[in-house]
Amino acid sequence: MTGLADRKCVPCKGNVPPLKGAALAALHDRLGHEWHVIREHHLEKKFSFKDFRSALGFTNAVGEIAETENHHPDIYLTWGKVKVTIWTHKIDGLTESDFVLAAKVDQAYPA
Repeated sequence: MTGLADRKCVPCKGNVPPLKGAALAALHDRLGHEWHVIREHHLEKKFSFKDFRSALGFTNAVGEIAETENHHPDIYLTWGKVKVTIWTHKIDGLTESDFVLAAKVDQAYPA
């Protein structure tokens, strides 16, 4: 993760292009390829758990991170699984802050 999790999410004010191509690939390499870049638009990762309670606990931890960073992912919770989807809604694409949030989410995963 090379320091991404140590950074803070920066609110997007708009009027910036979403990450594409080499810049996007470089951040993806720093994050790790367990996160999938979907159509150069959003990040997605699925997490597995032994039961619903564990998945719910992780979901709540991700929610706390989102509130602290003021950057909110889509979270899908089901028995033993959580899927997290991240992108910057203001520009309808990816920014560096999306990768920062993803790295913080990884740190919350009790692997």
